[in-house]
Amino acid sequence: MKNLLLIAVFFAGLFTTTAQTASKEGVTITVTVDKIKNNNGKVLFALYTESTFLKTKPIQATGSKIEGNKVTVTFTNVPKGAYAITCVHDENDNGQMDFEESGMPKEDYGLSNNPMSYGPPEFEPCKFMVKDSDISLNIVL
Repeated sequence: MKNLLLIAVFFAGLFTTTAQTASKEGVTITVTVDKIKNNNGKVLFALYTESTFLKTKPIQATGSKIEGNKVTVTFTNVPKGAYAITCVHDENDNGQMDFEESGMPKEDYGLSNNPMSYGPPEFEPCKFMVKDSDISLNIVL
């Protein structure tokens, strides 16, 4: 039950709109999710640092309508450092992740690096490094 509560807290903070806090210098991170089961709703994305992961609002958040069972978003002006990205298929377009009465997610979600886990997401398996060049990532829901 503790794991389900942590997952709920994680996704509740995921979709809060945040101002871009990155400086004018930095790289672009392009994230693609394909093979989405349908075109209903949106896919919502959040970019976290280790200190913000599951603890506070993301440093950047965005969402995009699904077309052709695929979506691509871009995070801009991301400074060097370690980051993780989370996303959820907000199928009913209500701006949040929905859960079963048991606490299990009703909507598909994914994480950078596509780790396989059976509890709340952790930063380390999702972590990737931003250095001097732009990055392209694929996330599987």
